[in-house]
Amino acid sequence: MVPFSIQRIDHLVFRVRDLQRSIAFYETVLGCAVVRRRDDLGLIHIRVGTSMVDLISVDGKLGRAGGVAAGAEGKNVDHLCLRIAPFVEESIVRHLGQNGITPHGPATSNFGAEGEGFSLYFDDPDGNTIELKGPSLADTP
Repeated sequence: MVPFSIQRIDHLVFRVRDLQRSIAFYETVLGCAVVRRRDDLGLIHIRVGTSMVDLISVDGKLGRAGGVAAGAEGKNVDHLCLRIAPFVEESIVRHLGQNGITPHGPATSNFGAEGEGFSLYFDDPDGNTIELKGPSLADTP
């Protein structure tokens, strides 16, 4: 039995070649707004309805980890984040382990559509990174 239920996509992370061009696209074409910047990481958080799209520059700290820019030898999508409830790290890690999956590391606090909250990262069978994200720390008693 799965120890949580998926509520929605929290955020999707795109690796982009030109951060300013991408920001302009989301703001001008789609009417979205930048809600947070992490210039030290080359990371921009953009509100898209109740979810978020994060943009990371392919030449920034996070973007370089994905290899070359999108094409035959590089990936464009960094990871898929799924908002889950409840977020009980021990239960999730046990469930993943029962399915032969080892998380990248322990749960860490990360920014998402609802603010800062704990999440775990792991890979699907094709090497795509999945993040399971719990509620905002502000909403946690």
